[in-house]
Parts: sequence; C-alpha cells; structure tokens
Amino acid sequence: MNLGTAARTDRPAHGPAPVDWGLAAAAAERLVPGGPIIPRDEADHVVRQLRELTVIAEEHVRALTGLGADLPMRQGEVVDRRGWVRAASAGLAALTEDALPPGYPGPFGSVLAGTAGVQAGMVLAFLSSRVLGQYDPFGTSEGRLLLVAPNVVAAQRSMDVPDEDFRMWVCLHECTHRLQFTAVPWLREHFATEVARLMSTLDASAVGALTRLPEAVRGIRERVRGAEGLSALGPIALSELLQSPEQRAALDRIVALSTLLEGHADHVMDAVGPSVVPSVAVIRARFTARRRGGGMLDRLLRALLGVEAKVRQYAEGSAFTRQVIDAVGMAGFNTVWTSPDTLPTRAEITDPGAWLRRVHG
Repeated sequence: MNLGTAARTDRPAHGPAPVDWGLAAAAAERLVPGGPIIPRDEADHVVRQLRELTVIAEEHVRALTGLGADLPMRQGEVVDRRGWVRAASAGLAALTEDALPPGYPGPFGSVLAGTAGVQAGMVLAFLSSRVLGQYDPFGTSEGRLLLVAPNVVAAQRSMDVPDEDFRMWVCLHECTHRLQFTAVPWLREHFATEVARLMSTLDASAVGALTRLPEAVRGIRERVRGAEGLSALGPIALSELLQSPEQRAALDRIVALSTLLEGHADHVMDAVGPSVVPSVAVIRARFTARRRGGGMLDRLLRALLGVEAKVRQYAEGSAFTRQVIDAVGMAGFNTVWTSPDTLPTRAEITDPGAWLRRVHG
C-alpha cells in the first residue's frame, strides 16, 4: 500500500507527476557547493567513525528513552552532499507520490513538472550544505539514517568544538529520529497520511495562494529588515501565510507532530549528558548561536524555505519534552507514542500543562 492512499482515493490520476523529482535531483547536484577539503585518510576516518557512532548513539538513546529495546541495531549511512540530494529527492518522491494533486495531461504537464523539479532542485541545493544528518522513513521500506560527512566536518570546524564529541552529538539526534519511527509502528503511515490530507487540497486553492505570494514575501522581508528581525516570524513562516483556513488546520497537525519529533530529538541529544559528550554544554551554546547566524540574504532564504520555522520547532518541542518529563517522567512522556490521539496539538506544544491534563488527567 502506498502511504497516503487513503486520503487520495477520490482523486483520479491523470497526467505526469506534478514534480519531476529526477530532474530536481539532477538540478540540485549541478548546483551543490563544494565541501571542506581534507586529506583522504582523515575523510576515511570521519566516514568510518560516523558509521560506528550511529550504533553507539542509538544504544544511549534507547537506554534514556526506553524505546526500541528489542529492535535490531543497524549502522547509518554516510553520504556526501550529492548523496544527500539523491536520497532526499527519492524520499520526497515516495512521500508525495499519492499526496500531491495530479499534474496536467499532455506535453504542457511535463513542462510544468520539469519547472517544479528545477525549483525543488534549487531548494535541495541550498539545503545540501546545511543538513548535518537526516532520518528518512519514506525513501526505502526500512528507512534510511543519513549523516552528511562534509557538513558535519564543516560545522565542527566553524564552531571549534571537539570533533568526536560533535559527531556523537549529531548521531544522538538522528538516531532519536530513527527510533521514533521504528519503535512507534503507526507513526510512519500517520505522518504520510497527514501530509497527503494537506497536499490533496492544494489544487483547489493554488490560484489563491499565488495571489497571496507577493504580499507574503513583502511581509517577511520587512520583518527580517525590521528591529524585531526573524524573531517576529511565526513558527511556519511563508508557507503559513499562504494557507487557506482548511489547509491551516491540516498544517497545524503536521507542525505539532514535527515540533514534537524535533524537540524530543534535541532534548535527548543534550540529556544523554557529559558522560557521553563531555563538551555538550559548549556544543549546544555554539550550535544555537550558529543556527541564528547568517547575513541578510541567507536569513531571508531560510525564512522563505521554512528553515527558521524549523529552528523555532527545536526550541518549542524541546521545552515541551523537558516540561512533560519533569512532571511525569520519561515513561509518562512516552504516552505521546500511544496513538495519534495522544499526540500534542499545536496549542498544547506551547502549553504542556494542557496536554498533561488531557492525557494524564
């Protein structure tokens, strides 16, 4: 069964896919910037160490969270920027296969799909030098845990933190994501179905979204330039400004789930503690500052692409996780994984007490 099919059963398939993901990958690979230059033996060591650390990190994550004790342990994959682009485009193609509205029939549809593919490729190229790692539950039947070696090295050097500590810290975050999806059997299909529900409404309001685009871009630009800066942006940035009320309700569910997943992973990577990552406090402080950095153009692009929204998700989700664990312990927190009904709403993410009252009485 293709994930998201249930939300698309009333939609006839016609024309090509609305996004040519193969073209997106090809375009991104041509635009990917070069990574740091390091000796071959050092590069081989980084790759080997990252693979080994994914297993060690997941052991620590399982011990802390109590999740996935009986699951098989597998090494992650280490890729370069082009490898990440290929994997990300494959995962997006799988996730959106039955979610995106069907394309236009005939040759005009192929042209539009190609245009969308090039645009998606530009986004992937921009992100390819920033993503440290990723767990993709959709690209293969078992999911893929990816570490982007050149970006891990570049980030560690720019922050001047211990290399092995930083690599372990990154692996803790990504292994937490893998465990979320592998230890919670319903989560993968639930996430895909929510995406499908949102995407299935896009064709009905695409024209209205386009008419709102210039005003939305102007609003973001003014807020970036203003005294308030990016802190004034809402947690979903441009995409939220373009939503219809119906789409916003669907988006709220996706944002709440994504915020939970990111915040939980951020909490775990710090909570494992200095016995595993001795310089964890320094890494967290410098990494948080790095997330906020960048020039005007870089910050505007991140706002338009939703990267700033993701940064806020880390903070809100981590605060939710920490406050719930402080109140009811890790076992009580793990109630979030019982079913979709026990997931926090978007309002509850910023009001953990409301979630505790609803779920724990």
